[in-house]
Amino acid sequence: MLETAIAELAEAGTDAAPVQERAKDVLDVLVRHVPCDAAWMEVLEPSGGDCTTAASADLSRSTVAHLCGPQTARDTELTRADRPRPPLRPSGVPHPAADTPTRAGCLLPAGVREALSVVLAHHERHIGFLTLLHGSCRPPEVSARRTLQHLVPVVARAVDPLQHLSVAAQLLDGATAGAVLYRRGVCGGLPGLDDDGLLAAGSPVLAVARTFLSTGRPFRSFLWPRGTRQAPDGYARVTVLADEQRSSASVLGAVVLSAVPSCRGLTPRELEVLGLLVEGWSNAQIARQLVLTPRTVATHLEHVLRKLDAPTRTLAAVRADREGLYVPSTPDAAPGASPRA
Repeated sequence: MLETAIAELAEAGTDAAPVQERAKDVLDVLVRHVPCDAAWMEVLEPSGGDCTTAASADLSRSTVAHLCGPQTARDTELTRADRPRPPLRPSGVPHPAADTPTRAGCLLPAGVREALSVVLAHHERHIGFLTLLHGSCRPPEVSARRTLQHLVPVVARAVDPLQHLSVAAQLLDGATAGAVLYRRGVCGGLPGLDDDGLLAAGSPVLAVARTFLSTGRPFRSFLWPRGTRQAPDGYARVTVLADEQRSSASVLGAVVLSAVPSCRGLTPRELEVLGLLVEGWSNAQIARQLVLTPRTVATHLEHVLRKLDAPTRTLAAVRADREGLYVPSTPDAAPGASPRA
């Protein structure tokens, strides 16, 4: 029975749907395997915002509104019910549960006498909170509490707003580091991948990634030099993934770093010229930008065309963009951007 519940919860969590839809499916499965009279689940905005109701079962709108309100948040903190621990009954909290306004003013009038509450955590991140409610004064069965404890990690993984982005990022060949981009201009760690200085707050890599995400394409890849523009420490492959699953209202997408398998023999200078070519710069503009003679630029372009096996500038630009050999010239540059005069 436990194995069946785990499999059904895992399947519900793989659905490419917003968190609220996944949470509803997960809760529907959970209440079939852990008996209760009602249930409520809240999920924390991954950018650090407030918890919001993700799903509920057999609760009135007024009760749900109270549970996701500030009073419940204060009571949860007061009773320390927001600490990771096994499923907790009201009698198990340090503060007398009957004294909390949430229980006295919301749950008891709604006919709730007993409950099992537990924190949802995934990759050591607080994901949200789950409560199974009972109308009987009799404590929930020990077996139900044990089953819930076994299922909580699966539930947390299924409703984690960053889960789909994290899985997609780790499928990239050689992924080493990652970050999540949020709509309000901040970034955070991507579960399952390390941090990297190129993805630190204020990095131009993140600025370029945001520009790409604004174009609406779900997947982009480019190169970024480590060190100076001449890449003394080589390049990092930067992949930008849009949040196509609409995991959260606050999430834009993810940025993932990986090793560069091949640059087709292109030198740092040739990659720099190629990047400007992708952005639509003319030979004269490239020469002024890189402080080179037009003849030198033409020579670099000849090498680029030969190494990319491209008969024209246009085809070279297309192949560079498609193969992720594009090195952006400036933080606000993107293919098709207007070159500087």
